[in-house]
Amino acid sequence: MIWPNSVRANVKTGHDREVFAVYPHRSACPRSVWAQLIAEARSEVFLAGYTNYFVWLEQPALLQTLRRKAESGCRIRFLLGDPGSETTRRREQIEDVALTVSTRIRVTLEHLSKLSGTQGVEAHFSSPEDGPNHIGLSVFRFDEHALVTPHLARTVGHDSPLMHLRRSEENGMFDRFAEHIEELWSRGSGIPTNPARTSA
Repeated sequence: MIWPNSVRANVKTGHDREVFAVYPHRSACPRSVWAQLIAEARSEVFLAGYTNYFVWLEQPALLQTLRRKAESGCRIRFLLGDPGSETTRRREQIEDVALTVSTRIRVTLEHLSKLSGTQGVEAHFSSPEDGPNHIGLSVFRFDEHALVTPHLARTVGHDSPLMHLRRSEENGMFDRFAEHIEELWSRGSGIPTNPARTSA
């Protein structure tokens, strides 16, 4: 209250200090940001997008990177939507694009099948009840950093906004989103050892 308005306008003093950067579109966030966050994570990489499809396209040698990180003790988790669920079917009708939601999920499942047997790599489908909550909000966690995308109306992920959060306090913005994906994970179901062959 005692700070001049000009200072308060340029220095973050509240909960917003966990907001490290914002982008009007996910695609505007440089690939180098994703690469750096993945590379620097030591204990936790948790990719909780509904399909996680784009990560495989934009990050070279991601399979090898994740395998090395898992072998060094980093926990790698993927939370996916069920390609055969009603939530997925409805979203496909809304998006009405050639590269369907279920196809994008199966691309991720195919990549995950190549990590089969790697200690420290886990994958879940979100529960049918949580499908609507999952598909509307993608959260990607890398230790104390998170990239968060709320999906707008009919837009696909790369056209929706993105926030880069960096944890600095308990029960702040970062923790709220981290708790959200942990809750979805806890109610989800494990994906079979060879997920690429899971029927729709």
